[in-house]
Amino acid sequence: MIKKLLITTATLSLLLLTGCGQTAPNLNGSSNNISDASALSGDTVSINENGYGNESAGKGNSSSDGFQSVYFDFGEYGISSGMENAISRNVNVAGNANGKRIKIEGNCDEFGTDEYNYALGLKRAKAVKDSMHAQGINTSNMLMVSFGESNPICTSPTDSCYSKNRRVDLRLVK
Repeated sequence: MIKKLLITTATLSLLLLTGCGQTAPNLNGSSNNISDASALSGDTVSINENGYGNESAGKGNSSSDGFQSVYFDFGEYGISSGMENAISRNVNVAGNANGKRIKIEGNCDEFGTDEYNYALGLKRAKAVKDSMHAQGINTSNMLMVSFGESNPICTSPTDSCYSKNRRVDLRLVK
């Protein structure tokens, strides 16, 4: 009886452990531009940091390329109707980029876990990328990055400050 129980337990354990084994995906040949750090190599354009971190800087983008930041509601990644003008402006700027790569940077406020904010930043960046693609911009030259909560432009503990950190910035990469 005990021998039968040990054999059954060992067989079930073996089946369970072999069922969990998976090979890791090969990312070397992948075109996933979210985690492709080598795709960001090269020089980036200069950044105008005047007003960066300043609460009055809420309408712009720290990039000197003419892009405008896209802002989001708390916990949201859908583009609101109030941000459609910013998307249209960014589409016009991207259309004049002459094949340069565009880095789309997702940002969040400090609420939520690091993992949640990283994922939310990626969702926001993807929403901007998809919206620009829907308006005719080629996505093969776009790179998405999420900074989560690690790149705030405002640090005061106020609602207006938190709303400035829930954004997507766009930059040209040379």
